[in-house]
Amino acid sequence: MKRAGHKVVVGTEAPQTSHTSKKQKTGFYGSVFGDSAPCPSMDWGSLPHHVILRVFQFLPLVDRARASSVCRRWNEVFHIPDLWRRFEFELSQPATSYLKSTHPDLIQQIIKRHADHLQYVSFKVDSSTESAEAACDILSQLVNCSIKTLGLISTAKPSFMNVSKAHFASALTVVFVNSKSLSSIKVDDTPLDDPSLKVLVANNSDTLKLLKMSSCPHVSPAGILCVADQCHGLKELALNYYILSDELLLALSSEKHVDLEHLRIDVVSENPGQVEFHPIKKQSWDALVKHSPKVNIVMYFFLYEEEFDVFFREETPVTHLYFGRAVSKAMLGRIGMNCPRLIELVVCANGLQPLDQELIQIAQRCKNLTAMGLGECEVTCRGFVEFVKMCGGRLTQLSIMEEVLIPDSDYSLDRLHLEVSKHLGRMWFPDMMPTW
Repeated sequence: MKRAGHKVVVGTEAPQTSHTSKKQKTGFYGSVFGDSAPCPSMDWGSLPHHVILRVFQFLPLVDRARASSVCRRWNEVFHIPDLWRRFEFELSQPATSYLKSTHPDLIQQIIKRHADHLQYVSFKVDSSTESAEAACDILSQLVNCSIKTLGLISTAKPSFMNVSKAHFASALTVVFVNSKSLSSIKVDDTPLDDPSLKVLVANNSDTLKLLKMSSCPHVSPAGILCVADQCHGLKELALNYYILSDELLLALSSEKHVDLEHLRIDVVSENPGQVEFHPIKKQSWDALVKHSPKVNIVMYFFLYEEEFDVFFREETPVTHLYFGRAVSKAMLGRIGMNCPRLIELVVCANGLQPLDQELIQIAQRCKNLTAMGLGECEVTCRGFVEFVKMCGGRLTQLSIMEEVLIPDSDYSLDRLHLEVSKHLGRMWFPDMMPTW
């Protein structure tokens, strides 16, 4: 349905099932017992509440609303609070949506009757400003909510970034102030700002455990430092590298904090040469690991080769590394030298220089490495076998495109998989490029 040039689609999350329901003839159990075996007609209205509730959880919102009009019993189940604890609002324009439209009156009915039941809420919007503004309008109405999980997801940019900062902050403030028990927040590519974070902390500091806020340019290091200082139960934190600082790592290393379990850092550059990345001192990393020895430090890199200069010149306790763009041999050499806690390494591309020595050095020094993925790179079969031999059975995940491997006098591709399988202790084959 159209409203102000956009379509609002509201749906619920439901678990997937591999079983396909089969339409059966009325009064019969179908082909299982044969078409000739009659049975009493099924009284759908007498099904137990928990069975009807389970059925409703699989239905899209529109079908669920229609089903509620079948009888009084089904209508009662339609309003059971358990059915409205987890909810996803999908908001999109007609041109980009493949879902059925939902009448705004139904949205208002949900907010009016079930706002105080909502606990796990996400908003998924397309790239249009109208969809993002509609999401903010709905957020502003959740004045009686007790939300525990909030997610704002843009399926394409810019979406929330085109909404005025005042409108966005006002909508978030309603949720932050009224919920009082937020434990998990994911807000990527939004105009979230420092004052909004202060409101969040003032009302949910005792409950917040997970905060993911990548690509939020209005948040400063001081804003996230406020969260780190006051949210003592924080377990997971995801942020852009420009927010990361020595002060923040030291704050997360304070004795008053519960141990951080997961720190994700996105290192992103859209325009080469326009961003100067600051170094983080080894002492700051060491303080974090000393305080939280089991912390996973995950770094996603989307940089150009000339922008890597400040990284991994000293020992860095990163555990998971993902390179979405080409990375040089020199950088991979630094990783082998200075990342002793490394568990997983994924390299999207490198170029046409074999990485034999770099991989062997990583195998020698990164004793915790259990997962490796290589995309557009080159490694000789001999060098790859040596790498696998040194890692042995601890490599639980090994994803290498066949095109990466260069046959040599020692190993053909046919022999390679047998040799690698022997050292891994399981059957292994290189990944194949799809032909379609």
